[in-house]
Amino acid sequence: MSLLVVGSVAYDTIKTPQGEVVEALGGAAVYFSLAAGLFMPVRLVGVVGDDFRGADLDLLSDRSVDVSGLERVHGGRTFRWTGEYSQDMNSRETLSVELNVFENFKPKVPQAFRNSRFVFLANAPPVTQMSVLDQMDRPDFVMADTMDLWIQTAHKDLLGLLRRIDGLLVNDSEAMLLTERHNVIQAGRAIQDLGPSRVVIKKGEHGAILFDGDHIVPLPAYPIVSVKDPTGAGDSFAGALMGYLACSVGARGGLAVEPRVFKQALGHGAVVASLTCEDFGVRRIAAASKAEVKERFAQYREFLSL
Repeated sequence: MSLLVVGSVAYDTIKTPQGEVVEALGGAAVYFSLAAGLFMPVRLVGVVGDDFRGADLDLLSDRSVDVSGLERVHGGRTFRWTGEYSQDMNSRETLSVELNVFENFKPKVPQAFRNSRFVFLANAPPVTQMSVLDQMDRPDFVMADTMDLWIQTAHKDLLGLLRRIDGLLVNDSEAMLLTERHNVIQAGRAIQDLGPSRVVIKKGEHGAILFDGDHIVPLPAYPIVSVKDPTGAGDSFAGALMGYLACSVGARGGLAVEPRVFKQALGHGAVVASLTCEDFGVRRIAAASKAEVKERFAQYREFLSL
């Protein structure tokens, strides 16, 4: 079974009450890939400039990420983001954004990647996300992320995307903005009516809610003692979710995604996201092992046992 992610690759400067890092490896597709790589190989499509460090390319390759779809723009500069978190880390302020090569990114999916059975479209303009689908050979399961900017400025295009995907990943405020509902449960149901059969609504430190057909499954976050940097937690959540799904479906001979397996994938997403928060940037997720994830997931299941 094969898994493709298309999205941003960046250098982040991050300040939290626990410290600061400057120009650390980041970007939605990077966090996703490192998390998904804990379960299976990942195909990455993104764009960087001449300044992208060779050590970062090696890190991705060493973590089961196929970077042959990573476009390098000669004379270009990699996407930069700078942000600072509040004292309780429940909110953050974006101090600067330099889109650079990502501003005019038009994904080119390599021929060898077009047969990917599982596809994740990381946050990007809906038109860009749909251009990826136009290049694919009928994948089995497509999930996408979006944000308030596209909900407000590209609403029609986003509705077109929703009719073409199987799952959507959003946070609670985005879900309510998209559907004009003021209740998360109503919002989740309304998104399903727009196209995707599965909707995952993230609630930060309070976990996530899965809408799967007629079923609603709320799951808490994995409790951690010390949060150093929550950057990329949502993308790591998505990577572990999709990595576990693709791996599990492949192990079962390519059968459809079962509700039980999707719930387990959600739990693995919560566990891997907790790892990401324990250090700055991708340090913790890059150092994590499969055995560590397995052990933490066993603890997580025990927490949920009544």
